[in-house]
Amino acid sequence: MSEIPPHGPSGKPSENAPKKTPEPSGVDLARVALRAAKEQARARGDAAQQKKQARRGGLRSGARADGRDPMALGSAINRLITERGWETPAAVGGVMGRWPQIVGEDVANHCVPEKYDEDERILVVRCDSTAWATNLRLLAPTLVARLNEDLGHGAVRQIRVQGPGGPARRYGPLRAPGSTGPGDTYG
Repeated sequence: MSEIPPHGPSGKPSENAPKKTPEPSGVDLARVALRAAKEQARARGDAAQQKKQARRGGLRSGARADGRDPMALGSAINRLITERGWETPAAVGGVMGRWPQIVGEDVANHCVPEKYDEDERILVVRCDSTAWATNLRLLAPTLVARLNEDLGHGAVRQIRVQGPGGPARRYGPLRAPGSTGPGDTYG
């Protein structure tokens, strides 16, 4: 059976006709075979070198950079934070460190952030007096907006303000069991 040439009606080769690439022969085949043999030898050599290094006491880093090289502490911490998904808690921890710059020196002298609940997105703040706790409760919506502007939208949904803790509970012969003592006047 004869092959039909990919010519159009005018006798010229048509544009739709698939262009044939010449099959490699002779020298080209030898180059392809040599390149494949070199790659296989290099792979065998790398595997043998790794086995030899493992026998000598572990793999060692060479002159070129690879995954085993030490990295800077900041880069390692950033990588760990990203891998574990700790971006928001780490950012909130940064806010706790910059608390005086965010809320102002006057408020920071009387109110301290205690903890952040990541699941509920609630920041718990303890104040040193009930007056400051009331003041912070009034400022809470503005403070939430400022924190979300700094951390990203929705990082903090609510600020839970707590008043001062009561004095240490003393146990002794003159205390009634289950009594809260003067705790009702604190908070």
